[in-house]
Amino acid sequence: MAFGKTTHAIVCRVPESYCKLTSIVTGTQSTEQAKREHSAYCSVLRDLNIDVIELPSDELSPECPFVNDLAVVTNGTAFICKPASRQRLKEVELIRKTIEREIGIRIEEVEDPTATIEGGDVLFTGDEFFVGISPRTNEAGARALARVFPEFPTIPIKVMCKEPMKSVISMAGPGIICVSNSKEAQLMKREIEREATRQYQTVTVHDDRAANCLYANKTLIHSYNL
Repeated sequence: MAFGKTTHAIVCRVPESYCKLTSIVTGTQSTEQAKREHSAYCSVLRDLNIDVIELPSDELSPECPFVNDLAVVTNGTAFICKPASRQRLKEVELIRKTIEREIGIRIEEVEDPTATIEGGDVLFTGDEFFVGISPRTNEAGARALARVFPEFPTIPIKVMCKEPMKSVISMAGPGIICVSNSKEAQLMKREIEREATRQYQTVTVHDDRAANCLYANKTLIHSYNL
């Protein structure tokens, strides 16, 4: 299955409290730099004829710009994720209401009370899901996703790094996986190759942040000046 057309994107403005985050994703990035990059990112999405729905920032939730963690959307269905951190439940509710109001597609929830799952650990290739098992996403969460999307194989992959799986492995195009050259990412890549139901081309990059790219509407969106 090829990637479909991306019609909508939900983003969230960067709060001043963003500076409290330190990770492979944010690095030493300042809040002002993050705001500039967020604005540029939204402009690129609009240039691709994507309807950008921009949510207000929440100073009590420094992770709020990472809306990718909160829902997995494909084939006209939005699977609402269940983050391990209870601090993010308010963000989940906002995403649910926004999808209902602005997009109007079918919404599915996690039914298992023991399940946790974040979208940053979910890689959709167009043919199957790879779900990273990590402190944020457990096996029950992977099963919850599989229940909602039975038409696609759902394959659990052990996350070897501290950050979400898609921080170091992402889709660079149909059938093309972009992966960091770090030891942890390469181990995950080999597991994906063993467990996949089809073959993929891989592109290896020499920076973890460069591996965190986005393919939408036949366009690859990636970081620069790393």
